[in-house]
Amino acid sequence: MGASRSSRAAQKAKTRTALVEAARALLEAGQQPTLQEIADHAGISRATSYRYYSDLTVLYQEAALSGVVSGVEALKAEFAIARPEAWDEHIELLVVRIVDMMLAHEVLFRSYLHTHIIGEESKVRGKRRRDWLHEAVAPDLAFLPAELAERVLHSLSLLTGVETVIVARDVCDLDDSGIRDLCRWTTRAILKAALEDAGLNAGEHANPRAP
Repeated sequence: MGASRSSRAAQKAKTRTALVEAARALLEAGQQPTLQEIADHAGISRATSYRYYSDLTVLYQEAALSGVVSGVEALKAEFAIARPEAWDEHIELLVVRIVDMMLAHEVLFRSYLHTHIIGEESKVRGKRRRDWLHEAVAPDLAFLPAELAERVLHSLSLLTGVETVIVARDVCDLDDSGIRDLCRWTTRAILKAALEDAGLNAGEHANPRAP
């Protein structure tokens, strides 16, 4: 009996994953697929798909979140292996990599933002970004006064959301290269302002994480 329940649960999880991956693939291809199109892509009947996702918006959300989480985890793994020593170089490279990730999965990020623009979940999404950034850059900002370090973190949070990509592309009419260069320049401006506010210069704290 227990084995049977376990088998059914595994099959349900497999079906759900197949639908999410199919939706993600179609969204990444720039489509706004119907449930029937997602079901066909996954090789699952529409009736079965509807039992799992009667609300197409929920399926879009899970597909977009899958892509976002995958991108962030890959980025974290990259920096766990190779992290620049200089604090400012690390932060600048981190921002550029985040922007590259958003550009590579822009359709998914836009879909995720659209489906979470209203409601409590949007607050959770934003908190995830802030918490991960804090984990990534806190060692680099340890030499700054706490309030100033927090301001840098807030500034980077503004810079590393898909909202920045949307404004840069839709309002400023920048291409991928232009968006990347703008975010790199803005990062340098933020860090320079932080040093100036702290009464320091770049040479004094080229590597605050060194023993």
